[in-house]
Amino acid sequence: MTRFAFSIHATCGPARTGAIEMERGTIRTPAFMPVGTAGTVKALRPAEVAASGADIILGNTYHLMLRPGAERVARLGGLHAFMGWDRPILTDSGGYQVMSLSDLTKRSEEGVSFKSHLDGSRHLLSPERSIEIQRLLGSNIVMAFDELVPTTSTREVQAAAMERSMRWARRSRAAFEGGGAHAEHNAIFGIQQGALDESLRHASAGALIDIGFDGYAIGGLAVGEGQEAMFACLDYAPGQLPADRPRYLMGVGKPDDIVGAVERGVDMFDCVMPTRSGRTGQAFTREGPLNLRNARHAEDTGPLDPSCPCPVCAVAVAGGGSRAYLHHLVRSQEILGAMLMTQHNVWFYETLMADLRAAIVEGRLTVFANDFRARYTRPT
Repeated sequence: MTRFAFSIHATCGPARTGAIEMERGTIRTPAFMPVGTAGTVKALRPAEVAASGADIILGNTYHLMLRPGAERVARLGGLHAFMGWDRPILTDSGGYQVMSLSDLTKRSEEGVSFKSHLDGSRHLLSPERSIEIQRLLGSNIVMAFDELVPTTSTREVQAAAMERSMRWARRSRAAFEGGGAHAEHNAIFGIQQGALDESLRHASAGALIDIGFDGYAIGGLAVGEGQEAMFACLDYAPGQLPADRPRYLMGVGKPDDIVGAVERGVDMFDCVMPTRSGRTGQAFTREGPLNLRNARHAEDTGPLDPSCPCPVCAVAVAGGGSRAYLHHLVRSQEILGAMLMTQHNVWFYETLMADLRAAIVEGRLTVFANDFRARYTRPT
């Protein structure tokens, strides 16, 4: 079986479509990874996630190390067996959660010590421990441990964090290679840092290439800088990374963010948005987001999106999936509302990725992207 192989099947400008081959299965790119933070893509069963077209999901190192614990998951057969998902899993390194809990953390060259947000217990997350947790979980794509700082930080702070991340990337790679059989069957990605500074990004990319990884992530974006600034960074950042390796934009994002990033050469994405929005009454459609709490939907018998092939929209004409019914469920805080809205949203994202792949193959990505942006308008 293939441990890891990436092939590009077609290009359209900087955009690419292809496949990552791994022992657990094939990942079609550009790919969107639904987020399964704590061993579950919230409100969906694994079979429902797979039916949407998802080839891979993301698991969260920080949350799983705290509950139920990586060692326990390992004793129970690893994350795939634990949650009933037999396709590839990528695990993040925990670096983003560490930044978001900055008031509970202390950073040093060794790693980051922090208090659990659950019970206040003390932990140290180092490159070696992050990789160990991901190995215990049985991750198929392991992420190097990195330090993330806000894009509003001074250049001095950004440079220091990027340089430390590169030192941690080398330690992460060494820890991964020391993982025995797990390393022989799985892959590790490095993470480019440097905020919105092109020279820092270039230096980071060079350091990662020197270490050598199976794929490369673009980190430190989608943290409040806005789409215009993010796209300005993506105009150069993907091109600084090897063309023959997957490029993963971490934590992105909104549908129009994804379309613009694919145009700029990004291959992989993850975001909590489709599931979080589903739980809070927002549905994604080709015409833009819908707020199902809005009274205008109370007697609308149509589907969320007439062009959507998801099971929720497909049954709307027979009842049970109409905007009116979903409006009722959301306003009544019924659990089924969160389930159906999440199912639709995940299908929307995966259908968008399939449409992007087809547009690249057929050489019409620019037309597709411009049409998408023209239709995808204000929330209603």
